[in-house]
Amino acid sequence: MEINTNFAERVVLHTGAMDWIPSPMNGVDRRMLDRIGGEVARATSIVRYAPGSAFSAHTHTGGEEFLVLDGVFQDDYGDFPAGSYVRNPPTSRHTPRSDDGCTIFVKLWQFDPADRTFVRLRTGEARFMPSPGENGVEIMPLHRDDREDVRIERWAAGAMADRSLPGGLELLVLEGSLIEGGEELGPEAWLRLPKGAVFAAKAGPGGVRFWIKSGHLAIDPEPPAAG
Repeated sequence: MEINTNFAERVVLHTGAMDWIPSPMNGVDRRMLDRIGGEVARATSIVRYAPGSAFSAHTHTGGEEFLVLDGVFQDDYGDFPAGSYVRNPPTSRHTPRSDDGCTIFVKLWQFDPADRTFVRLRTGEARFMPSPGENGVEIMPLHRDDREDVRIERWAAGAMADRSLPGGLELLVLEGSLIEGGEELGPEAWLRLPKGAVFAAKAGPGGVRFWIKSGHLAIDPEPPAAG
């Protein structure tokens, strides 16, 4: 399966208007944003767990990264309420479920194969800090390594930024709105910009808060070795 696999193009999806696609597990549905591969795939998705639904125990050979958008996600490591940011590195294993239901934004098979670093953050308990040289822009670091920089950003109404992207960019709007490429991106909008692009954007009249990752598209994505 191939979905939005031309990583040289700008892609915008207003995911709130997309249909849910059933997964192989009853009660778990997906909105696929980009994907290379079948059920074993390099994938970016929004996944919805109905109350009481679960996946079978499995190992994340290529790693898993997710942000809980609503509800409470649960696995062997505990309960993760809305706002939780989690990185389960390659070779990690768990049995995901949600007793009361939840929605997560999740990325699979996008880690350095040698990465063994777990990350578990509750963003509601973390602080924002000013972004140097960008008035009205605040950042909350989530993870950074040689491959990528992951954070949450909060922009005041009308705040602007103009950034070069040698390694590309991906973002998901969590609250408010952002103007980019002449297009308004509201809550649940997903944007991907290729390496070498420029991110020139302005916050809407109510400001904006979004999850963002940059640098990870410097190397052209490939399907999983097991795919």
